[in-house]
Amino acid sequence: MTSPAVDPTADTAALAESTARLLAAVEKLDDASLAEPSRLPGWTRGHVLAHLSRNADALVNVLAGRPMYSSAEAREADIERDAPRPLAAQLEDLRGSAARLDAALAALTDEQWRATVELRNGVTDLASSLPFRRRIEIELHHVDLGIGYELGDMPASFTDRELENMAGRFSGHPGVRPLELRVEDGRTLRTGRPAGDGDGTGGTTEETVVVSGSATALVGWLTGRTDGTGLTASDTALPPLPPL
Repeated sequence: MTSPAVDPTADTAALAESTARLLAAVEKLDDASLAEPSRLPGWTRGHVLAHLSRNADALVNVLAGRPMYSSAEAREADIERDAPRPLAAQLEDLRGSAARLDAALAALTDEQWRATVELRNGVTDLASSLPFRRRIEIELHHVDLGIGYELGDMPASFTDRELENMAGRFSGHPGVRPLELRVEDGRTLRTGRPAGDGDGTGGTTEETVVVSGSATALVGWLTGRTDGTGLTASDTALPPLPPL
């Protein structure tokens, strides 16, 4: 899915703010806290920070026309290698990798911002999408660290846009029931399989499930960060969502 036209200058500035907020929070941790479990199954906080550093370098690769990661196995191995490092090393890597990505983004011309780039697993998008894609990583994984930054602390401008992003991501997805997302402020977004198309296996025709709640609660559910707490559904229960 190609992202809609965006303002990469504004997105880069917003990314810098999210990154600074993350770094300020991580600076207050210690070595022992990095070895504690994060909210992501099987990952310590050190794993989350290692992933964020390697993701920044991976986006630099994308902008240079190289593969995002040399392989899925290498990506996982790099995270496992870097996860046990002490806080000082993690912070140095976070700052350095963020600076390398900032420099790569700052060097793009108007024409390069409009170019199509290739991400993982054959996914393509415009280069102008990368600042927001990176901001998603920063904001959600800041929450995943479990150090006091919660979904409700994310800027509303980010949450609203991530809600639209997730609705677009699941739009037409064969593994997602037809959904109508009703936000408390009156917005409505549709996603999932088209209503009336059945379950994709020749089964009975499906009706649209209406899921209502705040943008924050909807983003938490759609991104797999919550079980749908704070949401109501027109069906007996919230439908399952595929893993991201």
